[in-house]
Amino acid sequence: MGGLDRMIASQEREGIATGDQDADAYLRENPNAVLIGVLLDQQIRAEVAFSGPYRLYERLGHLDLRTIADMDPDAFKEVFGRKPAIHRFASMMADRVQTVARLVADEYDGDASKFWADAEDDAAVAQRAKQLPGFGASKAKTLVSALDLFGYRSRT
Repeated sequence: MGGLDRMIASQEREGIATGDQDADAYLRENPNAVLIGVLLDQQIRAEVAFSGPYRLYERLGHLDLRTIADMDPDAFKEVFGRKPAIHRFASMMADRVQTVARLVADEYDGDASKFWADAEDDAAVAQRAKQLPGFGASKAKTLVSALDLFGYRSRT
């Protein structure tokens, strides 16, 4: 069972996908958090990856993608790598988060929901996702499932 499948099963059984009620609530309230969670879902447990955006919010006081994109890269890496680190590959993933944040800030006014809101169907969302840095076919599929899990889209 993959990480997202495990989270879906946990959500169905216990009502909590990540194991952290606050992180789950944040994912449901902030579309930027879902996109960043999917980006972080690499070589760590999915539950940890999807809790990462909430941990960033706790450290920064926001998850504003324009502000993150504009941060000094070294300062952002310090926030990202502060123990416990947001990701086991903190420096690399901080770079990726800033790159995706810049793209969403420039192309979608800093609002990840605009990335998928007008997509005709899940296939269109996945196709768009494959254009994002760090997203291939597998991660694009994960995004579609995560959007469903956290209430942003229903399967079409």
